[in-house]
Amino acid sequence: MGKGLIIVITGNGKGKTTSALGMSLRAIGNGLKVLMIQFLKSSIAYGEIQVSLRLNPDFEIIQVGKECVYEEGDKQRYQCTDCAFLCHIDPKNPDPGHIQAAQNGFRLAEKSIKSGKYNMVILDEINYAVSYNLIKLSEVLRLAKEKPAGVHLVLTGRNAHLDLIEIADLVTEMKEIKHPFQKGITSIKGIEL
Repeated sequence: MGKGLIIVITGNGKGKTTSALGMSLRAIGNGLKVLMIQFLKSSIAYGEIQVSLRLNPDFEIIQVGKECVYEEGDKQRYQCTDCAFLCHIDPKNPDPGHIQAAQNGFRLAEKSIKSGKYNMVILDEINYAVSYNLIKLSEVLRLAKEKPAGVHLVLTGRNAHLDLIEIADLVTEMKEIKHPFQKGITSIKGIEL
């Protein structure tokens, strides 16, 4: 397959996970096997969960979040069907359950990357997990440096650490110019969920 790239998709704009999903479709179309591990997420409301069932075994998604991560103030923006937004991650003092879930997910990522089963592994929202101190930056850097040569590694989420940006082969920053939320439009299935 050639050299696997380290790709970072970050920034405050919408489209980081969506971009990674687009890359996964392109990879699958070229005969590659893709795994997406979604850190912090645990809701079946996301459309990509349903499509992954159709594309399996070429594309798999595993969610490793403890529970919903949205804050109370996000009720108007997101229309989750599974909860009342009473849970969240406090970045300054994360719940031990969130830390454990993220670390378990990271161990799964290590095992999956080294398994030889996947050509592309997407660690969705891992940048959040690092910035919230759920996973150590040093561990993510080590994993990126030690990944097998033929595996593409995609790291998404806001607040990508400068050290991750430095070792990446490709970095894209999503910049928000305009968003429907600014007009009071909540999440739209097929666009954001």
